[in-house]
Formats: sequence, structure tokens, C-alpha cells
Amino acid sequence: MTRRKTVGLTRAVVLIAVLTATVAGCAGGDPILANPPAPHPSAPASSLAPVAVADPLPVVLPRDDGPHDRLTEWWYYTGHLRSADGHRYGFEYVIFRAERGAFPTSWVSHLAITDESGDRFLDGQRLEVGPQVDRSPRGPDGQPTGFELAISGANPSDMTTLGRPAWTMTGSGGTDRLAAALAPAEAAAAGAPGGLGLALDLTATKPPALHDHDGWIDFGAAGSSYYYSRTAMTATGTLTVDGAPVAVDGAAWFDHQWGDFISIGGGGWDWFAVNLADGTDIALSLVRDADGSYPLVYGTEVAPDGSVRHLDRDAFTVTVTDHWRSPTTGALYPAGWTVTIPGDDLVIELRPTVAGQELDTRSTTGVVYWEGSQHVHATRGGGVAVGGEAYVELTGYGAADAGGAEGFGSTSGARPAAVTSDAAVASSAVSFASNVTMRLPAAR
Repeated sequence: MTRRKTVGLTRAVVLIAVLTATVAGCAGGDPILANPPAPHPSAPASSLAPVAVADPLPVVLPRDDGPHDRLTEWWYYTGHLRSADGHRYGFEYVIFRAERGAFPTSWVSHLAITDESGDRFLDGQRLEVGPQVDRSPRGPDGQPTGFELAISGANPSDMTTLGRPAWTMTGSGGTDRLAAALAPAEAAAAGAPGGLGLALDLTATKPPALHDHDGWIDFGAAGSSYYYSRTAMTATGTLTVDGAPVAVDGAAWFDHQWGDFISIGGGGWDWFAVNLADGTDIALSLVRDADGSYPLVYGTEVAPDGSVRHLDRDAFTVTVTDHWRSPTTGALYPAGWTVTIPGDDLVIELRPTVAGQELDTRSTTGVVYWEGSQHVHATRGGGVAVGGEAYVELTGYGAADAGGAEGFGSTSGARPAAVTSDAAVASSAVSFASNVTMRLPAAR
């Protein structure tokens, strides 16, 4: 009998973006949702499933660092940087990939810089359609040996987008390089008219962590996903804010997830990535149902020596301690948390370094979410202080659905629920928002 692991989606904030989008194939810089669905082409599209694969397969690296012929995939970095004068920054940099039938692959990228010392948050975004984004190296057998992705977001209808430097990600086996610089118009729109960007070299200092034991998550009727993280990576390079390049160093967290799924939590989700100063790394995922309950909850703990421990839902609690309302969108977000892991005699207090770390990506994805760096105050063993750094991601907190998010305990036993979207074909691209249905994945 096939083993079912209905553990729930993580890090998928912009999954809503990529999977409910209408991408105009010939207008690389146009908003995904701004274009109404076009008529179906006369030739039938191929099946949603790219290839029938007998999941689960073993995760093999660096092969699986590279792209996969699956419905959904992303490469996701967050991190903490500092300059020689003690100025502190957070960053988020992500590329999403969506593959739907016979239509061109769609890509979206987000870049965000949190100026912690200056109490500012700056972000930009790009989208592109087509195979040219994927430049990944491949071995003699045709399998990837890593990833190399480049998004220029060129729009033939906007001459200012032509010829601008691409945002790039390259990596293999835990040695990665990130480079992204906003063009003048992009930087002005981001509130940094002098320029905004980063160029970082990253090196993993721990083995990759496979989530939920073996890196494979089965969502039942909603599909399946592979998921691993490199929770500890050194980072060195240059950060550009307001046109001034600054040498920085620090640490980064890398998530890679892919699979044949088109699903999201019915009420959104909260994701926590914590790096404690004693070398412990903790990832927590809390997926909410539409009624505000938490049917899908789990975590992963990586010890200083790189060993990995799965955290069941009853191994920890997360309690909201404060809130922040966006003056731009009106969304009410949690803005402080207490995380308790009794088995480790560990209590972690989290508080945003900057309140307003909300990304309004409606111009490329139609989605608004919050993702930001945190102050960390932790104690072990009844009072031994432990410092650290953290990132938190929050989705589903729009004005219409901000309720039911006061914290997660260990008593909920509801069955998992997911939202799935059937695809509707659009000219030169894909539309995903039609015939939305609620489904219950199979039990364990």
C-alpha cells in the first residue's frame, strides 16, 4: 500500500501567484492577472501531468538541485546580512516555475531587501514566459547537475525592459551565486531610485535537510511535492541600496520544492525559519483551513552537527503575541510570536525587525503577502539565553480573511484540507483560477 504523508504545503506564498495566474505569453512585463482569459486554441492542450512518474523517488543531489518537469517548482532564499559598520539587512530572493500542458513554462521572481537599521523595506518583481530562463547545466545523460536561471522580464511593448541585466540564480551541491539588480524604472517604482540589488556567493555549511523524513510529501488528491532545505549557508558579496554598493557578509537559508501539485491551504499559512546562535536550525509550517483551524502542521529541526529531526504537530506550539495592520492593503498580520518546543526545553520569542515587510505583487501575480526578518530572543534549560536570526512568511491575511489566526496549539486533530484549481487554457499561456474545489487528501 502506498504510504500517504499529508503534511501540507510550505513556502508556497506565491504558489497562489503562479498557480492562479494568467500569463500573457507575448507580454513578459504585463501583470499576470490583468489580462482576461483568451479563447481556447483550436488544438487541444496536452494533459496537466508532464510525465507519469512513480513517486516517491529518492532525492539525489546535485541532480535535484536543478529544474524538474513537474507542475510547480521554486528556488527560495532568505537571509541576514551585515556591513562592516554594523548596518544590518534581511533579504528574500525567489524564482518560481509553473509548467502547464503544452504551453510555455512561466516564471516569476521576487526580490526584497529589509534595511533593518534604516527601518525600510524595498522590493521588486519580474515575470517571464518561455524556456530561455532555464540555462541549467546537464550531464551526458541529460539530467541537471545544478541550476542556472536568468529572468530579464523583457516586454516587447516596453522598450525600457529590453536589454536590461537578468536576475540570475546558479547553484550546485550547496555552492550558489545570486545576482539581481533593478533597472532604473524598477528601482524608482521600488522606492530606491538610485538603485537596488544584490550579488552574493553562498556556501552550505551543513548537509541538506529532507523535510518529513525523506523529502517527499503526499497531498493525496491535491498531488505531491519534494522538499529539502539548506538551512545554513554563509553569504558574502555586495548589497546595493539607493545606488550605493556595500560589502556584506552573513547567512542564508535555501528552500527547494517541486512536484505535481496545484494546491494551497484554504486559509493561508505561516512559515518560520529560525537559526539559533548555538547552531540549531528550525523550520515550522502551519497551514490554516478556511475556518481558521490548523489541519496541517509540522516542523524540521537541524542540529549543529547537521542531523535532522522531524517535528510532529504535538512537538511544538506557536502563539501570536502582537499584530500589525498594513496601511496600504488593510491586511491584519500577526507581528510577534512565542514558539515553544517542550522536548528541547526551548522557548523562542520572535518580533519583526521592521513592521512593514509586506510585498504587493499584484502587478505580476495578483498576490499580497508578508515576509520578513525577525529579532530572536530564545532561552533553553529554564533560562539560558540563546540569540539568533529568523524569517517568517505569512499568507491569507487579507482584510476579508484575517480572522482565526491567534496561534497554534497541539490539540487540533482535523483532517487535512486543500484547495485545488483546475486549469483553464489561455492563449500563449495558462490560466488557473477556474472551477476551484475543496478536496480532502487521503488519510495517512
